[in-house]
Order: sequence, then C-alpha cells, then structure tokens
Amino acid sequence: MSSTSIPTLQSYASDQLDKAFKELGAELDHETAALRTPEDREQFRLRWLGRKQGRLKSISDAWLKTAPLEARKALGIHFNQLKQQIEQALESGSAADQAPATVTDSIDTTLPGIRPGHGAEHPLIRTMHEIVGVFERMGYSVGVGPEVETDYYNFESLNFPPDHPARDTQDTLVIAGQEQKPLRDRLLLRTHTSPVQIRTMEQQPPPVRIVIPGKVHRNDAADATHSPIFHQVEGLCVDENITFSDLKGTLDHAMKELFGSSVRTRFFPSFFPFTEPSADVQISCIFCGGKGCRKCKHSGWIELLGCGMVNPTVFEFVRGKQPAYDPKKISGFAFGMGVDRIAMMKYGISDIGLLYSGDLRFLEQFA
Repeated sequence: MSSTSIPTLQSYASDQLDKAFKELGAELDHETAALRTPEDREQFRLRWLGRKQGRLKSISDAWLKTAPLEARKALGIHFNQLKQQIEQALESGSAADQAPATVTDSIDTTLPGIRPGHGAEHPLIRTMHEIVGVFERMGYSVGVGPEVETDYYNFESLNFPPDHPARDTQDTLVIAGQEQKPLRDRLLLRTHTSPVQIRTMEQQPPPVRIVIPGKVHRNDAADATHSPIFHQVEGLCVDENITFSDLKGTLDHAMKELFGSSVRTRFFPSFFPFTEPSADVQISCIFCGGKGCRKCKHSGWIELLGCGMVNPTVFEFVRGKQPAYDPKKISGFAFGMGVDRIAMMKYGISDIGLLYSGDLRFLEQFA
C-alpha cells in the first residue's frame, strides 16, 4: 500500500467499515511508534492531514462523498475517531519535543558553562562619573534633586525675576494646567541643576562644597549638537573668604585631571544672573595641543563651561531658611558644565543623538 493509498471498501456495511478503519488504525499505530524527530512528525502530519494529498482527504473524497445517506452517520463516526487519533499522536510528539532533555553520561558536565555577557557603562554615565570623581577627590560631596521643579527654585531664587530676559535663553518645558497657580509655584522640567544649590543651602549652613550631576530639559530642536534632554554637572563652594582665585585654581586642577596635565585654562568675562562676576572657561584644544585645528576652529581653544562668584542676591533668598548665609560674612563660587559635550569630545562622537538612540552597534564600542 502506498503512502497515500487507502484500503478498498467493498461496501458500506457495518462490518466492512469496521475492517477498513481497523486497517487504517493499525497502520497509524505503526507509523506513530516510528516517530523520533520533529521532521518525522511533520512528514507524518502531511501524509495524513495534508490538504491536497493527505490520506484523510483521500478517504473523504473516496468514501464520504459517495456514501449512501443511511451509511454516512456510521462512516462519519469512524472518520472522526481516526482524525482524533492522528491529532493525539501529533500532540504527544510536540510535548516530547518540549520536555527538558535528560542528562546522560555522554554529556561532559565538567565543561565550563556559557557565561552571561556583562554590561558596560553608557559613555554619558561614564563621563559623569569621571567628572564627579575629580571633585570628590577634592572634598566635594554629591547632591541630587528633583527633575520636576517649581519656578521659584529654577528661576526666582537664582536671581531670574519674572520677565527677566535671561529666562529666554533657557527654553523651558512647563507642566500643563499650572495657570491658576502663582508663578513661583508653577511646575516645570528643570533647565539646569542649579536648583539643587538652593535646596542644599536651605538645608545646610556653610561651609558647603557640593557637586551636582543630573539630567536637565530644554525645548531645543534636536540636531547634531543639541538635544531637548542633556546632562550637567554643577558645583558650589561656599565658606568664609572664598575668592575668584579659589575658583580659578579649582577649575584649572579639574580640567587637568580630566584632560591631562598639559591642558591650560583661560577665563573670559560673561554674564549669569546667579553669579557676579561671571566667566566663561576655555581649555587649550585637546586635539591639536593649542596649535589650531578644525575642531577648535583654528583658535587653539575650546569653550567648555561657565562659572562665577555667587551673586549676593542668591544668598539673600536663602537667608529666610538659613540665616548663616550673610553675604557680608561669606562668599562662594559656582560652576557648571555639559556632560554630553565633554563625552562627545573625549570619545570623538559627532552627533549627540547617538547618545540617546539606544543603538547597540554604537554603544558596544564603549564596552
């Protein structure tokens, strides 16, 4: 009998039907016992249940369609029983495929296992830790604060009065539905980590030496050098007799720690509402050693961060909760730098979007 042939049905009498389906059942049992692999079961399924040439299709065409009306009920019962037997054989085989393999003596259990892969720090996180580590070694502690801030902590207490033009430089993402609140209580996504400076001084009398890493948000259009999400590290030092010379020495040491002992720094006058005097800090180009190249626009210098002496007005905002911050007795300096830009410089990254893409092909280079 061929793989698709079926027994000859002499008549539709009950004994003839029993005989024919008994032969089919015996053949099915024989084939089921020989099934070993998923490939065997797939061939078995096609041979019996195939839509075009399967044996059940042949039985249906040869017997069911031509059977007299009075024989169709008994023939249908036999047919359904055979189909159920085929499906049970396939289900039993599938369960066997999914069962865990039994460990036998042929497996060498002394061989080393497969070690799971280890993750690595994201280049942004790695750079942030490097920067923070430099200041920790100088005696600074680490401060953190909420990313959703009030207008008071993000702007007003840092000497950004309402309608001050300096607010326009920080395109702010605000929380919806705040119009009914007083301006100082309205919520927004912080545009810098400076609010943590205010919160720290409110909770702690001087001396304060703190470095503040964190994520900030501004409504910037995304391009190769801008992102609505980026990271900052800011610092604050407050004590008696803190001078601009202390600020210059601190930042010069930090830049040498980050970029090498040959790096030089220079300061240019600038403006920030929360510091007075204020300065922008440039470092000698780390790519050409200050000789001038495309990356430093042939100037030999790269602008890297802003800084200045804490504006006495900022201390006045804090004095309501910490009277020790008397601007006549204490002074301090603050600074802030963009982590993303430093990471791009250190690792030769040309597009800030790569840092936020989550593309493993890019990130695996830093593993």
